[in-house]
Amino acid sequence: MTVSRKPGLAYCAVTPARNEEDNLRRLAAAMLVQHVRPVAWVIVENGSVDGTLDIARELERAHPWVRVLRTQPSDGYDRTSAYMNAFHGGVDALDGAGDVVVKLDADVSFEADYFARLVEAFEQDPRLGIASGTLFEERGGTWREIVLLGDHCWGPTRAYRRSCLDVVLPLDDSIGYSVIDETRAHLAGFRTGTLRQLPFRHHRPEGAREGGGWREWSRQGSAAHYTGYRFSYCLARASYRALSDPAALALPAGYVLSRARRRPTYGERSVVDAVREQQRMRHILTTVGTRLRERVAAVARSLPPRRTSMGRWDQPFR
Repeated sequence: MTVSRKPGLAYCAVTPARNEEDNLRRLAAAMLVQHVRPVAWVIVENGSVDGTLDIARELERAHPWVRVLRTQPSDGYDRTSAYMNAFHGGVDALDGAGDVVVKLDADVSFEADYFARLVEAFEQDPRLGIASGTLFEERGGTWREIVLLGDHCWGPTRAYRRSCLDVVLPLDDSIGYSVIDETRAHLAGFRTGTLRQLPFRHHRPEGAREGGGWREWSRQGSAAHYTGYRFSYCLARASYRALSDPAALALPAGYVLSRARRRPTYGERSVVDAVREQQRMRHILTTVGTRLRERVAAVARSLPPRRTSMGRWDQPFR
């Protein structure tokens, strides 16, 4: 049942979807039980060959706040670029609606109060420009929190205050977009971060599309080179992540390989300088010390069984 809401910030969501039939069913089940529903939910179908479009159309027919767009990936398909083009198309379709715009991946789920609490966080902090919930993935049959360092936030449920989104658009179409838009938000006076009290489930482990953790971490290294990371920071990050995922050691290798091949780097110098300033060793030691303490606590944390109110992905949505 949708709960009526006092006048305040309204939100919209944009979901790029390519071959997401099962995931979109699950996400729809979670969206339809939200205490506070979005002003608009734009599903951007991007060249699927499964039933993604049929599910999206069914949602559109049943719910006036759901809209479906179709885009076709260009020749020489690149997943990140196609994803960003789909997201930009969805934002354009909103035509300025929404005080908060959520880039919502199809492979997530969350409890019925997720967006009510997310919007409340933006209402309570006028400087909050970009935020996400905290990501849980299933490890060994238990949902475990994956902790981010610093003031970064997760991509699958990445939410932008509309005034901040106007500053950071268009989003860079490289894998390093998240650091770029966060840094541009900081330079404009906004704050960013993960809302640790607001969990969501990520049903496709990071890097699953790329064929495994080693390849994904190598791509992260390429992104670090593109964004202008300090190599010392890459080593520190890889060492930290390797505590839980040995494949993270591929990150510095990806960085070095990109540098050796003289691949292009991000061209906005003020952003690169700001990124590198935050990666000085004094900042790293402070951040890592804090996050290591949090990680010790997070290892023992797990999500309770999913509430029946959220529904199952294989149940008909209404």
